[in-house]
Amino acid sequence: MLRNMFKKTYTMIDTPHRKGKSEEEPNIPEGLWKKCNKCGQPIYVEDVRNNLYVCPKCGGYFRVHAYRRIEMLLDEGSFEEWNKEMEFSNPLDFPGYEKKVQAAQEKTGLQEAIVTGKGTIKGFETAIGICDARFIMSSMGHVVGEKITRMVERATEEKLPVIIFACSGGARMQEGIVSLMQMAKTSAALEKHHEAGQLFVSVLTDPTTGGVTASFAMLGDIILAEPNALIGFAGPRVIQQTIGQKLPEGFQRAEFLLEHGFVDKIVDRENQRDVLADILRMHKKQEMTVNPQHVQAEPAESVENYLEKQKKSGKNAWDTVQLSRSAARPVAMDYIHALFDDFMEFHGDRYFSDDGAIIGGIATFRGMPVTVIGQQKGRTTKENIHRNFGMPSPDGYRKALRLMKQAEIFGRPVICFVDTPGAFCGIEAEERGQGEAIARNLFEMAALTVPVLSIVIGEGGSGGALAMAVANEVWMLENAIYSILSPEGFASILWKDSKKAPDAARVMKITAADLYERGLIEQVIPEQEPATIETMPVLAEYIRQSMTAFFERYGGKTKEEIRESRYQRFRNM
Repeated sequence: MLRNMFKKTYTMIDTPHRKGKSEEEPNIPEGLWKKCNKCGQPIYVEDVRNNLYVCPKCGGYFRVHAYRRIEMLLDEGSFEEWNKEMEFSNPLDFPGYEKKVQAAQEKTGLQEAIVTGKGTIKGFETAIGICDARFIMSSMGHVVGEKITRMVERATEEKLPVIIFACSGGARMQEGIVSLMQMAKTSAALEKHHEAGQLFVSVLTDPTTGGVTASFAMLGDIILAEPNALIGFAGPRVIQQTIGQKLPEGFQRAEFLLEHGFVDKIVDRENQRDVLADILRMHKKQEMTVNPQHVQAEPAESVENYLEKQKKSGKNAWDTVQLSRSAARPVAMDYIHALFDDFMEFHGDRYFSDDGAIIGGIATFRGMPVTVIGQQKGRTTKENIHRNFGMPSPDGYRKALRLMKQAEIFGRPVICFVDTPGAFCGIEAEERGQGEAIARNLFEMAALTVPVLSIVIGEGGSGGALAMAVANEVWMLENAIYSILSPEGFASILWKDSKKAPDAARVMKITAADLYERGLIEQVIPEQEPATIETMPVLAEYIRQSMTAFFERYGGKTKEEIRESRYQRFRNM
């Protein structure tokens, strides 16, 4: 009797119950139940709707209709639709194409595969486009490309950010080469938007493939993805047939792209509205100023006083080396959480990988949006393996540079936390261009037109540290070190004996006191020894006051003055 109860149908979730059932079939209205395509379990449609179209049993994601997505994301009553009615286009006079489009229009109530317009998310205005997979799998033809382009152009003119929820099978086959041209057209419009200094957030949903992936979907200043979304250029079936190999589990899913550096963040559906609102808030154009109520011109105690205390303490350079390497010492993420609010981590270099040795993203410092980047060590063996013991790969340096260039576009200061024994030296690092990646950072950082502050919090090893320290000012914690290479390496090269590392540490002049006296750094940050998580509050407050003064010094400078001051800093060394 119940054999057809869970039979797959194509009834829309909110359509009226169909009539005309035979008396032999169960008296259960179609539309009351829905079968999850992920786990195969039957669930109440109302439960699906109340759970933001996420299966309450397995957590699998259903596709969301465009207008339903708008209801979930935008402030009530704020949506203003753009270009709803557009003339049908059949550039190849493809037989039956018009009827196919008409059928999709009747089935979905949409005019085309994307809905565009503007609205507000928690009060922050944005242009928004939502792809709807019900309409010919949201494939991109001339009308879809035109709607996206018009939306981006208008957003550029009105100085609005753009958010696009991508979901597509790719190009519209019935439009042939004309469909292909939409890839270039939408990308060109986004380039103008980018050049105007406006934000584009791309949200990748299941599936995002083909020409859409190879155009606007992957061009976001920030790229978010829904969990387990299929994202790729060629579909998995095509790839498998082409190479004749079974694809690994999870291939082309959102998590795979995050690991390989192409996605900034995976965001659960229930958190998307909050995350997007935070992104819009932190990209709102404003002057580079901290909240006046927090301002204190200088830290309580002068650098000179602490340096005098250090000289009297009898502590030698090798003691400082040991302290800089202490496992109990706070790491970059500790400083980020202690100093900044609303930190949102971004991932990946957009080329190959997400390097765990480099963390970075956006945050606020006393109300001012900033970009923060750190070389991250681990505390446990497992963490250190993931973080590669704080030794960045080329992918890490490229991730850091991507975030710095993004900061420049939106006028955010950059704060870097340096803590590395050195750049990773391995076969794979050389294969992917370690030297080029470091050199590129030096080159590009020199030209940044926003203030850059670098703080050495532990080890500052060689070019691996310098690649994040081409800054307007470089500060060091009292028990940090900054050197051409490790004392052990120095002793091995010059004296053929690594055991002479303590002597090397002394002659290398690698402590904060040494470098401050030689004018190579601008500030020494005193520590309560040893620096630990427990002593972080006092340490953080000192840094916070110093950073406030830093932003005051640079807040009134022009872009050219900021860039030139950085140039002169290194020119005079």
